[in-house]
Formats: sequence, C-alpha cells, structure tokens
Amino acid sequence: MIKINLLLARKEKRKVGIKKELISLIAAVVFLFLILGAFHWKIYQNREETAALISKTKNEIAHFKSLTTEVNRAKEDQRVLQEKLNVINALRKEKASPARVLDEISVERPDKLQLESLKKEGGKLGIEGIALDDETVANFMTNLRKSKLFKNVDLIVSEQSEQSRIKLKKFTLSCEIGLM
Repeated sequence: MIKINLLLARKEKRKVGIKKELISLIAAVVFLFLILGAFHWKIYQNREETAALISKTKNEIAHFKSLTTEVNRAKEDQRVLQEKLNVINALRKEKASPARVLDEISVERPDKLQLESLKKEGGKLGIEGIALDDETVANFMTNLRKSKLFKNVDLIVSEQSEQSRIKLKKFTLSCEIGLM
C-alpha cells in the first residue's frame, strides 16, 4: 500500500492561496490609496479654484459698492437739480415774480432814494424808504405808476427825519402788483 501524504499538497495550496490573497490585499490597499489621493488632489484643486472665485467676487462686490455710492450721489444731485428746475419753472410761470418786481423797482428808483424794506401781502406791496426830498418821492411814485407791473400807487406816510444832521424824508408807499 502506498501512502500518499495529501496534507503537504494542501499546505502548499494554502500557502499559494494566502500569497495570492496577500497580493490582492496589498493591490487593493494601493488602489484604494491611489483613489483617495486622486480625490484629495481633486478636492485641493477645487478649493484653490473656489478661493480664487471668492477673492474675485469680493473684488467685484467692492467695485459695485463704489459704483452704488456714485449712483446714489448722482441721484441726489439729480434730485437737487430737479428741485431747482421746478423753482425756476414756477417763477417763469408766475408773471409777477419776486425777481421781476425787484427788478422793476430797482429800475424805477431815483438815485436820491434809498429803500429800507419791501413787504408783500397777497397782491399788495408795501415799500418803505428814505429820500432826500419830497420831489424824489414824487418822481419815484410817478415812475411806479408808469410801470405796467404796479397799480394804485399811493403815499401812506411821509415824514421828515434827521440823520447825521441831514434832513430827510421817510416815506411809506402802498401799491398793487398787477399781472402783465
């Protein structure tokens, strides 16, 4: 009878199987590390791109904030200019504007006459001033009556006053502002 020891063959097969398993395990671990390395590299690249994008976006935000400030400033300037235009247009529409009344009074005022105050109440205008004599006051009243802007020019008060030892005529006139 021949005895064959099969245990050794099994041991040999087992050693070869263990070696194959060990090589497969090492290959799987190396492959796993390669995959993990690739993911790590990809994540690192994405992080750098994201950081660059964040930096670019922050710069754009700062740029747009400065533009927003400029736009707000320009809007405020535009609003102020529009208000001024509205006032100018309102004065143009008003035929007897304050500027026109003052211009007419300054044109008609004689040299020897000084105005102290003007008071406008509705359509009436009160004029107070000082003149060198009665004739100057009369000339002023005549000039105002000739003007198309003033109507019913009346002398309310005329009294003599003294300033620096000079006798002057203090007067108050009343007139209506007419539309041209």
